[in-house]
Parts: sequence; structure tokens; C-alpha cells
Amino acid sequence: MSKPARILTFKCDKCTKPVKVYLQKVSACSHIQPYLGLCACGEPKRYATGSKDAVDSFLHSADGSWSHHH
Repeated sequence: MSKPARILTFKCDKCTKPVKVYLQKVSACSHIQPYLGLCACGEPKRYATGSKDAVDSFLHSADGSWSHHH
């Protein structure tokens, strides 16, 4: 199995400038690989790959308090 990329680049939803998101440290599991970044305009950007339920809960945690548990 290949390792996920540590840095990905997306277009900001607010100002359309490029924003880098960084792989977040999680337990050694394959359920989710969450990414977080902050655009220069101040808009947070979230992205994740993995199981649908884990990704959905991460993307909808607006205050950043999300954590992954087994």
C-alpha cells in the first residue's frame, strides 16, 4: 500500500487562490487520512481520504475538534 501524499494543493473556495493542505498526524490506520490547510485569505480548507463515514465526520467538524477513534 502506498503512503498518502504529505502536501496537496487545492483552489480556495472563497478567493480561488492556491491553498496547500497538510497531512495531519493520526493513528496508524487506513480509515482516514485527514488534511488541513489555511489560505492566505484566512479561509480554512479541509480534505480527507478514507472511509466515507470518517471523511464525512471530519469534513463537517467546523470547529476543528474532530478526532478519530476506534
